Amino acid sequence: MQGVERFDRELLDTMGLCGGLVPVGSVYRFLAEHRLRLFPDGMFADLFGSGRGRPSVPGSVIATVLVLQALEAVSDREAVERLRCDIAWKAAAGLSLVDEGFHPTVLTRWRARLRASKKPERIFDAVREVVAESGVLAGKDRRALDSTILDDAVATQDTVTMISSQIRRCRRLIPEAADVVLVAHDYESKTKPSCDWSDPESRSELINGLVTDGLKLIETVKDMKLDSDQVEALGLLGVVCGQDVEQDPDREGRWRIARRVAKDRTISVVDPEARHGHKTRSAKRDGYKAHVAVEPETGLVTTTDLTAANTTDAGSIADLIAEEPPETVILADSAYASGPALKTFEEAGHTPIVKPIVRKTRIEGGYHRDDFTIDTGARTVTCPAGHTASIRPGGTARFAKRCNGCPLRARCTTAKAGRTVTVDEHHDRREANKTRFKEPGNQTTYRTRRPLVERTIAWLTRGKARRVPYRGLTRNKQWLTTRAAAVNLQRLTNLGLTHTNTRWTLNPA
Repeated sequence: MQGVERFDRELLDTMGLCGGLVPVGSVYRFLAEHRLRLFPDGMFADLFGSGRGRPSVPGSVIATVLVLQALEAVSDREAVERLRCDIAWKAAAGLSLVDEGFHPTVLTRWRARLRASKKPERIFDAVREVVAESGVLAGKDRRALDSTILDDAVATQDTVTMISSQIRRCRRLIPEAADVVLVAHDYESKTKPSCDWSDPESRSELINGLVTDGLKLIETVKDMKLDSDQVEALGLLGVVCGQDVEQDPDREGRWRIARRVAKDRTISVVDPEARHGHKTRSAKRDGYKAHVAVEPETGLVTTTDLTAANTTDAGSIADLIAEEPPETVILADSAYASGPALKTFEEAGHTPIVKPIVRKTRIEGGYHRDDFTIDTGARTVTCPAGHTASIRPGGTARFAKRCNGCPLRARCTTAKAGRTVTVDEHHDRREANKTRFKEPGNQTTYRTRRPLVERTIAWLTRGKARRVPYRGLTRNKQWLTTRAAAVNLQRLTNLGLTHTNTRWTLNPA
C-alpha cells in the first residue's frame, strides 16, 4: 500500500533542529519547505493498486530523493548514503536526524513502477506545472532546440567479445543450447577468447570459429519453443554474428571481418540500444543522444527526448515541439534545416529561424546551387548562363547539351553529361527559411538567443551527468527527464521561486 508523510513533526526533525545549516535559496531548502506541494502523496496513488500490506516509503520522499540523486548524479547506493548522513538531504526529504533511510533497491522498484505507469515522466511534469503556474515563461515565445551526445554506461565491445559473450548468454538462458558442441572457445569462461593477435591467420581462425559456433547454435535451437528473453538473446546473437563479418571470397565456407561498417551497428551486447555517434566528423562518442527544447532567456528545459547516438537531430523535432503553443519562434542550427524538419515546423504552426545548410561547391570558386534560378511553379531551372531546363517528374533538371561549348562550364560542372540540378518537394521551404534567416531582426535574435541553449546543456551534463547511469533507452530516458526536472528546479530557486499559500510565483528579491 502507499505510504504517506505524517504532518506532526518528530522530536529530532532535521529541518527544525538544523534548518539554519541548509542554505537559503538552495534546492534542498526549497524541497524542505515545499516538498509536499510539489509532490503530493496523491500524485503516486495509481502506482499502488491495493490498500493492503506494509506502507511504502512516502511518494514525496522518494520523489525528493530521485530529484536530488539526478541533480548530484550519484548512484542509488550513494543517494541512500547521502540521505542517511547529509543534513541537507535529510531536511529536503523531511526526515529526522536519526532516520537511517531505506535500502537502495527501493529506488529501483519505484523507477520500475513509474516506467510501467501511464505517466512515467510525472516528476518532470510536476516541475513543468510549477513553471506554468509561476508565469516565468509568460510572453516568452522563443524555444531553442539542440542535442548532445551522452556516453554509454558500459564499455564498447569488439566483435570477438560480443560474439563470445552472447553465445555464453544464450547457453545460460536456453538449456538446450548448452548441449550444442562448440569448439572455438570455452564459453563457460568469462575471459576473452585467446589467440595470437599479431598473427592475421590466427585472428582469422578465431573469427571464423566464433561465427561458425554462433550460427550452429542458432540453427540448432531456432525452431524450439522459446520465451521472450530467449528469443531476444538468440536474435541479438544473430545480429552480432552477422553485422561485422562476411563470407571470405577466397576461402569457401569461411568467415572474415567485413571490409565495411554495418549500418546501425550494435556496439555492446550489454547495452544493445547504444550506438556510435558523431558530434563532429572527428569527435566520435558511443551512447545516446539527448535532445532538448529550451526557453533561451531563463534556460528552462521545456521538453526532452533521448535517442540512440546515431540518430539525426531532426528526428526528435515532433516530440520536442508537440506541446508548444502555435506561432512559437524556433531557434536551431543547421542540423534542423532539412526539408522534412522545416515541414514539421510548418505543420505545427511555428516560425523557424534555422541556420540554413551551407554546401560547398564541387569546383573551387564555381557556381553554387543558389546561383541557379529555380521556379517550382513553372517547373524550370535557369543556369547562370541563361539556359533553362525543365524539371522532370523525378525532380531532376538536366542541362545536357546546353553545357557543350558554354563559356561558364569550367566553373559549373565536370560531368561529361552536363550539369544536373535536383529539386525536391521541400525546395520552397528551404528557400523561405533562407530568406527569413537573412532578415536583420532574425539575425540579431539568432545570434543573441540561440547560443544560450548551450548554457542549459552544460547544466544538464555537468559532472558525472555526461554519462548515462543505466542500460537501455527507456531507463535512461526516464533518468534524463528527472535530471531536467532537477536542473529546472535549481534554476527556478535561483530565480526566486516561492509559494504564496495560493499559487507558485517568482520573488526575485
